[in-house]
Amino acid sequence: MNREEIMHILPHRDQMLLLDDVEKIDDVAVGHYRVRGDEFFLQGHFPGNPIVPGVILCEIMAQSACILMDGQLGEGKTPVYTGLDRVKFRSMVKPGDIIETRCQITRSKHPFYFGEGTVTVDGRLCVSAAFSFAITGA
Repeated sequence: MNREEIMHILPHRDQMLLLDDVEKIDDVAVGHYRVRGDEFFLQGHFPGNPIVPGVILCEIMAQSACILMDGQLGEGKTPVYTGLDRVKFRSMVKPGDIIETRCQITRSKHPFYFGEGTVTVDGRLCVSAAFSFAITGA
C-alpha cells in the first residue's frame, strides 16, 4: 500500500508519517522509507554528518507494525507505544538510504499488542527490537 492508503490506517500526518509504502506478507509487515536528507530530524543530528536518530528508526518500525493492527484501528483510535525492549542499534542510517522494516505481532490481548521487528538497509541490520502498543480512543 502507498502513503495515501497508509493514511487510512495510521493517524500520522505530514512529517511524522514515516512510511513510503508497506505490504503485508503473511503475518509480517514489510515497510520502506527513503531518507531524503531534508527531514526535520536530520537538521541538527548532526551538522555535516546527518544520521537518522535511533528513536526515529524505532518510530518507523512501529508505524510498519501498526499496519498489522488495521482491523483494530479506525476513527478516533490511536496506537501508542507502551514499551520498547531489547533494542539494539547496529548500524547508522544516512540520507539516501532506503530503510526496510520487517515487523510482526507476536501476541495480543486487546487493547495491548506485542511485537518484534528489524530495520535494515541493503540487507545490513541497523536496529532490532521488541515492542508493545496500546490502542487508545473511542
